[in-house]
Amino acid sequence: MQKNIVVTGASSGFGAMTTRALADAGHRVYAGMRGTTARNAPAVAELAEYAGTHRVEARAVEMDVSDQTSVDAAVKEVLEDAGRLDVVVHNAGHMVLGPAEAFTPEELAEVYDVNVLSTQRVNRAVLPHLRARGDGLLVWVGSSSSRGGTPPYLAPYFAAKAAEDALAVSYAAELARFGIDTTIVVPGSFTTGTNHFAHAGGPTDAGTAAAYETRYAGLLDQVAARLAELAPESADPTEVAREIVRVVDLPKGRRPFRVHVDPVGDGAEEVNLLGDRVREQFLSRIGLADLLVPRLS
Repeated sequence: MQKNIVVTGASSGFGAMTTRALADAGHRVYAGMRGTTARNAPAVAELAEYAGTHRVEARAVEMDVSDQTSVDAAVKEVLEDAGRLDVVVHNAGHMVLGPAEAFTPEELAEVYDVNVLSTQRVNRAVLPHLRARGDGLLVWVGSSSSRGGTPPYLAPYFAAKAAEDALAVSYAAELARFGIDTTIVVPGSFTTGTNHFAHAGGPTDAGTAAAYETRYAGLLDQVAARLAELAPESADPTEVAREIVRVVDLPKGRRPFRVHVDPVGDGAEEVNLLGDRVREQFLSRIGLADLLVPRLS
C-alpha cells in the first residue's frame, strides 16, 4: 500500500538516499529541505529529474526544521497535496568537530536545535493529524554514537544524538495508545557516501582549539582516518535507506523498535539491546506493557 511520507533533511546524505529508496518502493515522498530556491536548488532539480526518469512520486518541499513557521507551512502543504500523512522520517541533523571546550554554549545550542529540537517542531506539526487518524509511523534516524564507541572531538554531536534517542524512546510509549508506531534506526560510522564529515562545522573559539592542539596534535584527522580504516570495503550507506524502506513496509505492530546499521561495530547494538530490554521489563513491572506496541484498533 502506498504511503505518504515526509523525510526531513533530505537534500543530501541519508535523507536523499532514503527519499529515493522510498519512492522506488512505490511510496509518495516529500523531501523536506531548506533553501529550495537558493542553496539547495540543485538538489531540488536533481530530485525532480530522478522522479521523472524513474517515474516515481517524489518532490521537494521547503522545510527549515529550525523554524516552526516553515515546518508548519510544509506540513500544511503536504496534507493539502496528499490528503493524509502516514510516515515521518526524522533525519535532519548536523555534525560538528573539535574539542568540546572550544564550543560556546550558543554553538552547542545550535547543534541541539538541528538534531533534537527540530524533531519536536516536526512532531508538533504532524502529530495532531496522526493522533486523529489513530495511525502513523515515526522513524528516528539516530546514531550509534549515542551508546557505542565515542572517539573525542565529537562531543556536541554525540550529546545531541543521545538526547534525540532519549526523546524518541519517550515518544514511543506516549504515542502507542494513539496507534502510532516508532522505529529508531541507528547508523554507525559511514565515512564515505555521506556528507557528515565534509559538511561538519567547528568551534569559533580558535584560541581554545589551538591549546588542545598542543597536546592532541592532528587528532581530528586521526579520528576520521581511523574510523575509515575500521569500516569494511563493503560498507554501504544506502543500506540505511533500505532498512528504512523495510520498516515502512512492515505491518503496524510488527516493526522493530530499533534497527542497527553499523559496519564498524562500535558496541552500540549490545548496549541498546540491554537498555531496551530493561525498558520492556520496567514498563511491564509498572503495568504499562501495552505501551510497548502501538494500539492496533
